[in-house]
Amino acid sequence: MSSLAKEFIKTATKRLKYYKDLGDKTLEQLGDWDFHYQPNEESNSIAIIIQHMAGNMLSRWTNFIDEDGEKEWRQRDEEFKVHSHNKQQLIELWEKGWTCFFTALASLKKKDLKLTILIRKEPLSVIDAINRQMAHYPYHVGQIIHIAKTIKGKNWKNLSIPKGESLIYNSNAEIKDPAK
Repeated sequence: MSSLAKEFIKTATKRLKYYKDLGDKTLEQLGDWDFHYQPNEESNSIAIIIQHMAGNMLSRWTNFIDEDGEKEWRQRDEEFKVHSHNKQQLIELWEKGWTCFFTALASLKKKDLKLTILIRKEPLSVIDAINRQMAHYPYHVGQIIHIAKTIKGKNWKNLSIPKGESLIYNSNAEIKDPAK
């Protein structure tokens, strides 16, 4: 694989693992009930977002080179229905989706990046399909974090730089060597 192709896959994987990690740290803070909280009927719960993300990942990234990313077996509308999954079941679903996605990324070869694949019969380069998901998955992770922060209130454990602590963080931050 060319160095540019390797760098693209490496950085895409790194960025998406970062967002998965934010989601993991959020889910750790929640109890069973929290996963099913909906501010109103039009809003999705964290459980529904997880169901949707996992369904999307499994559909998009299973045999993604050879098959349309919208599989016939996917039941997208079911992803948006309330189910009685507990925290452990939802985390297993979350992990199953991410594992499928990261396995697909790790399997890519240089020649694969030049291929055109289909998602809902729309032709996309493999690079564009990855970029599409790099926007989609962090969008939903952000929704999960927002809902969790609403639920946890003052008990929320910050995932980043806490409000009002940027100067402290910046003064303690080490300069990172980009070669590492």
